[in-house]
Amino acid sequence: MESTRLFDPATYSHGVPYELIAEMRAVAPVHWIHEPSVMGWEEGPGYWAVLTHELVNQVLRDPETFSSHEGATQIRDPGTADMLAFVQRMMLNQDPPDHTRLRRLLTKSFTPRAVARLEQGIADRAKIIVDKIQPRGHADFAQDIATELPLMTLAEIMGVPEQDRMLLFDWSNRVIGYQDVEYSTSDQFDPETGTEMARRSREIRETIGPDKSGRMPDPRSREGLADMYFYAGELAQYRRHHPGEDVVSVLLSTSDAQGAITTEEFETMFFLFAVAGNETLRNGIPGGMLALLEHPQQMDKLLKEPQLLPTAIEEMLRYAPPVVHFRRTATQNVQLGGTTINKGQKVVVYHVAANRDPEIFKAPDTFDIERTPNDHLTFGAGPHFCLGAHLARSQMKAIFSEVLTRLPNLALDGNPEHLVSNFQNGLKHLPVKWDQ
Repeated sequence: MESTRLFDPATYSHGVPYELIAEMRAVAPVHWIHEPSVMGWEEGPGYWAVLTHELVNQVLRDPETFSSHEGATQIRDPGTADMLAFVQRMMLNQDPPDHTRLRRLLTKSFTPRAVARLEQGIADRAKIIVDKIQPRGHADFAQDIATELPLMTLAEIMGVPEQDRMLLFDWSNRVIGYQDVEYSTSDQFDPETGTEMARRSREIRETIGPDKSGRMPDPRSREGLADMYFYAGELAQYRRHHPGEDVVSVLLSTSDAQGAITTEEFETMFFLFAVAGNETLRNGIPGGMLALLEHPQQMDKLLKEPQLLPTAIEEMLRYAPPVVHFRRTATQNVQLGGTTINKGQKVVVYHVAANRDPEIFKAPDTFDIERTPNDHLTFGAGPHFCLGAHLARSQMKAIFSEVLTRLPNLALDGNPEHLVSNFQNGLKHLPVKWDQ
């Protein structure tokens, strides 16, 4: 069936299938998608794909009917009941009121002082990154420029020592790129340069090997990322005894009527930071860059009118959102877009579809840096609206301000290479060049 392409991770190795999505949405706002056995995945029960802005918004804002907790938030069901129970403990996979408590504790940790320090650090780091790369005249924008800033910022937020930050890179690659040969075995961290807890984590990593078919264990299981959870536990102990001014130190010392955050809660929150806080932005930045490079008139306009950068960033986020979809599970029989959805069925909202809904966006396939209004759903909606949206925008503003003013005549220098993933709209490689 043609719509099965929407599910197949291999489809996205060529980018998001926007033409397919538009054709499907023109027929109906909600479609049943089969989950065949592909790329080592077992056949799944199928799911409902939601393709309009209105209905995506509705689902995201109604956690009572469409639960993040019952089946977690990835299309594929966890392999075992134990794996489901494990991922259900993560804030991303919880519903109110449990989700509300953890989100409130985390929000309190982003104090005005902490945010001000982060924003100043973002601007400084963006300059350092471009200082280092400018004399070369060419680079892989995805790896050499877009990766660095989120990693540096995330390390500061989490209180991860600078020399350990490549661990964050490897962990997020292994989770998001589970179906991609290059990413699933990512191993860029050099244990010779890391801290003692990082080296011990690396030793655990060496015990996590592929199965007989050559596949790595599912990174959604505790066993699949045992090295990361070990590191998170060690970091929590260290920061409780040696608190700094980072967000994690504040979080670990914050409490409410139910007490302070537990080490177990912190470990699952660490996963969310390490993956969601890293991977989405390191895909969002090159996605925005590619949109500019493929639309030279818009690039020229932005160079001539740099005050348009804030609206340009919103258009980058709409046009090339880093997250393809999120899943919910119906808690009751419900009508959605004229379709009957049964209790227990999977409901998958496609952000990439909502962001190009012609009912909301005029000429939705046109990249327009002056587009207003721009009610994109890249950061979601409802109780799970992205906590890091403000910092993501700050990082995009900082890096594009540096790149566009200091790398003249920026142009493609080869073919972009997309991540094999039906979840992240990722660019693994984006070769670029500029005048020295």
